[in-house]
Amino acid sequence: MTPTSRPHRNEVVTTLAIAGAVLLSATLASAKPNKVVVTDGGPLRGVITPDGNAYLGIPYAAPPVGNLRWQPPQPPQRWHGVLDASAFESSCPQNPGPFGLASTNEDCLYLNVYTPPLHPPIHQQNLPVMVWLHPGAFQVGDSAAQIPTDILGRGVVVVTLNYRLGALGWLAHPGLTAESPDATSGNYGLQDQQAALRWVQRNIDRFGGNPDNVTIFGESAGGVSVHAHMISPQSAGLFHRGIIQSGAYAMTFPTLATAETQGTAFATQVGCADLACLRALPVSTILQNQNPLPSAFLPRKDGEILPLSPSEAFATGAFHHVPVIEGSTHDEFSLFVATTFFFRNPPLPPNLTYEQRIAILLGVPPAVAPLIAAQYPLANYSSQFEALTAIGTDSAFACNSLLAMSLLAPHVPTWGYEFDDPNAPMGALPQVPGFSYGAYHGSELQYLFDVRRTQPAPDLDPAQQQLADAMQSYWTEFAASGDPNSSDAPAWPQHVTLTASTVATSRIQLLAPPSPVPYFTAQFAADHKCSFWAQLAGGN
Repeated sequence: MTPTSRPHRNEVVTTLAIAGAVLLSATLASAKPNKVVVTDGGPLRGVITPDGNAYLGIPYAAPPVGNLRWQPPQPPQRWHGVLDASAFESSCPQNPGPFGLASTNEDCLYLNVYTPPLHPPIHQQNLPVMVWLHPGAFQVGDSAAQIPTDILGRGVVVVTLNYRLGALGWLAHPGLTAESPDATSGNYGLQDQQAALRWVQRNIDRFGGNPDNVTIFGESAGGVSVHAHMISPQSAGLFHRGIIQSGAYAMTFPTLATAETQGTAFATQVGCADLACLRALPVSTILQNQNPLPSAFLPRKDGEILPLSPSEAFATGAFHHVPVIEGSTHDEFSLFVATTFFFRNPPLPPNLTYEQRIAILLGVPPAVAPLIAAQYPLANYSSQFEALTAIGTDSAFACNSLLAMSLLAPHVPTWGYEFDDPNAPMGALPQVPGFSYGAYHGSELQYLFDVRRTQPAPDLDPAQQQLADAMQSYWTEFAASGDPNSSDAPAWPQHVTLTASTVATSRIQLLAPPSPVPYFTAQFAADHKCSFWAQLAGGN
């Protein structure tokens, strides 16, 4: 049979395919055609690579264009002939930046399947499945940004996927809510992920994967998404374990009413009085006008797809009870300090005070900034920017991560971690004299994936590679058994409920080169001033 050509190919898709080939470097460059796999949408042929097998650009939903814009994902059409699955498809629409490929192509709901070098028959392997949900603040990123080259060798099948981003993925609006049978709107990106997970349930056994052993894992927006799937009734049975990397920054989701208000403001901004106008807008117009609404790009607590926020669901046990790995990095906010104060366009005034910078960075009232500054005296840091990194990290990520694992631990097996390599390679942003990125937000990704397209950083040194080997063992062993421990890496104690009798002994795993070690939770909480942040939140 002749491979089926792709509809809607354009310059963006071609560029992405080229970028994907470069990203996989010698892997796809030396690839050769693979055997045909028959899915429920039709037959397809991927490529054999030195690292395994890649089946790229598989449609899991219909293109969300025209009247399907701001609708739940619909089933894709079956294709005739053998689909050519040797190149990535387009990323979902997003603005240019250092963490994603610019695109205006709404035909983007595709996934990729990677398998280790399998001997036929492929469908009899029954391997653990890991589904990766990419980062990017729900505004940028795509399924080709992180390639699972190394973890494939550890006996897992990996799926990566695109989902709708920005206003196209998360816009709520009263008109959209009114036309919905479920009386909800705004969670389209999450529904895309659920459609992909349903595709996995129907088809992954044909690629050697076990549909009854699926781990969803993601970083940043991907980690928030894992939390959301743990809560969503529509995600029941679609996964069996979860790994949340730096995803606890959103423990409270905006309500549907709040999201609708934001969506109404967006419609006014673009000059639209009805849904027909919104659905006729050029993608470029949507992208140009969505930037003032970053807070709008989160899952919505709508009473249907998401009945609760993570903090509410985890505290009460009203979530899907699956084993969990939850963690953060030691210097999460250095990335945001850099983009706020070094690379902002137009730049901020250079003579801002410490308190003024705190207020800008966190968005807190000026009266609150001195209270925070008193807890982080500049005498304890080499610069204002190092202090600001600690403030942002502790307030948004570290203490929320500890909260999440502490709420989860009474209900499900939970393992907590902090990634702390102060010399993690940085490739996405320029170096700044006198400023250290440390273990920045997303720095652990290069220890699990090939990320050279978005982070063309130096290779890991031997100690860092030793840490990477341990992390890959933890992640894949957890996917296989629901417990990260094995003889291939240092023991990782399970997190326990924080009570008066256990607070001194509860531990998380410190992921630092060359070898991970347990880290007392009480010390973690003290280092990140979590009592102060809890008191500040309670007082506001």
